Amino acid sequence: MAATLRTTSLNLSARASLPSVRRRHYFPATRFPLPGDYSFRIQLNLPLARKYPFITVTPIRAQAKSYRGNGSENQFPEVPAKEYNWVKPILKFASDNFLPIALVCGVALGLANPSLGCLADRYHLSKFSTFGIFIISGLTLRTEEVGAAAEAWPVALFGLASILFLTPLFSKIILLLRLQPQEFITGLAIFCCMPTTLSSGVALTRLAGGNSALALSMTVISSLIGILIIPFSISKLVATGVGVSVPTEQLMRSLVLTLLVPLIVGKVFREIFKSVADFADQNRKLLSMTNSMLLSLAPFIQVSRSRSLLLLVNPAVFLVAVVMGAVLHAMLFAFNAVAIQVLSSISGGSESAFAKKENASALLLVASQKTLPIMVAVAEQLGGGLGETGLLVLPCVAAHLNQIIIDSFIVNFWLQKDRATYNAKVA
Repeated sequence: MAATLRTTSLNLSARASLPSVRRRHYFPATRFPLPGDYSFRIQLNLPLARKYPFITVTPIRAQAKSYRGNGSENQFPEVPAKEYNWVKPILKFASDNFLPIALVCGVALGLANPSLGCLADRYHLSKFSTFGIFIISGLTLRTEEVGAAAEAWPVALFGLASILFLTPLFSKIILLLRLQPQEFITGLAIFCCMPTTLSSGVALTRLAGGNSALALSMTVISSLIGILIIPFSISKLVATGVGVSVPTEQLMRSLVLTLLVPLIVGKVFREIFKSVADFADQNRKLLSMTNSMLLSLAPFIQVSRSRSLLLLVNPAVFLVAVVMGAVLHAMLFAFNAVAIQVLSSISGGSESAFAKKENASALLLVASQKTLPIMVAVAEQLGGGLGETGLLVLPCVAAHLNQIIIDSFIVNFWLQKDRATYNAKVA
């Protein structure tokens, strides 16, 4: 920052009329250091200026760099612009893509150091992370959003039907494929029968600016009802004639404690304490990033648990299973997208609840995902009746990661598109 010095200058005739001693007395040669970017002003209040009117005060602009005069009028050329800061675009990219980066880092850390993930699994850190995600969801859940979810009840009903009854039918298509070991195919078929993800669908919906209350309602209801329907779905669609036992009471208790209780606690705190509501509204970006970090714990723990088994599988076969999981998610996403368009056209067009962007994004993200924790619990209860438990779970871990990473990039694409549209309107 430039500093301004006020100095005095005399015309030649005046300087000639003053004694040299007095010139040195009134105008000593003083140096004023200019450190860094500090700005200051020196005001010389000289009585001599009143006595000799030919004394003038002239401002001189000090610059950050020193230049020699070149004989032209511009003795002080402009300071060159600062070099482009390469850190800023990296930070902006990390901020815009925080969720997929967090998920990829969780997978990489689980592969590099599985001991930390196994330790986290031993202390049930994934349950605490889910608890934290729904606490944050309750803190950021506005009352008007609950009303918006109630108005979108047709969307919620179709979402529940899609999660619990329609998307499980894709397991029949999966079973038509052949792959060795066969447990990879069976595991993906069981994965189709699961309810939606416990936290990532809600987190992604909130990040996309969708109807988060609608996403919450579909997640909670489908998870609670799903544990009652899962045995029927697996028995009829995957293991025809094979009795399947699912720990219904244990799963119900776990879901209530990790989904309903933190959601209600967060919402109660928001309604009772205004300061909490203000903090949640003013720091939604920070809370969203916190949700992303908590969400990344799930793939970190699952990859850490399955790393030793993963190393025993033929990489080419496992890669095929990974691609199959990604294709499965694309099929579910496309099915729900087409269903939204059809239901929107037959239920009022642009005035339909299905045509609202926030409802459509919530339905697409929640109804197209499947949960891994419940699938793991179900596979363990099967007791090897449909194959080795570890081999059943392994492709589902990859499918779970695929759906979250793919959807996070889709959400980021939506956000970038909305930002471009907004900038075009403003311009």
